[in-house]
Amino acid sequence: MNFMSLEQKVIQTLRDTKKTLAVAESCTGGLLCHRLTNIPGSSEVLKFGVVAYSNEAKSNFLKVSSAVLRRFGAVSQETATAMAKGARSRLKSDIAISITGIAGPGGGSKTKPVGTTYMGISRKMGTTSFQFHFKGNRARVKQQSVDQALRLLLQFAA
Repeated sequence: MNFMSLEQKVIQTLRDTKKTLAVAESCTGGLLCHRLTNIPGSSEVLKFGVVAYSNEAKSNFLKVSSAVLRRFGAVSQETATAMAKGARSRLKSDIAISITGIAGPGGGSKTKPVGTTYMGISRKMGTTSFQFHFKGNRARVKQQSVDQALRLLLQFAA
């Protein structure tokens, strides 16, 4: 029996379904793209990956409106949705995923504690977003965020 990692399954699923992927990361700092590009053949499906850490990058590069950033903040479902839409439209990929959150140890609040993470998935049939609360130190929150993003990709790329 062959064990496949989450990222191997994602790449294989995208290959099998002949879909391309764009990635927009904030709090994970490129960790999702790093894990995906460790898989041989990932270049066949991964069209684009960007770390949009600042609001300026989210706005200028991913076309997240400044109104969304002002009203809801960089860490919100609305921003995750806009990031995913922007990433998908940049290179006309079939599916895009975005990750924005608070990895810690600072930056959290009562309403958005450390570990609060939002992810957006954009496809031709629409865009949706998800909220998660991960526990642990900065490295652990980032790892859990990427693991969850890979699970979402498996679900939505099929």
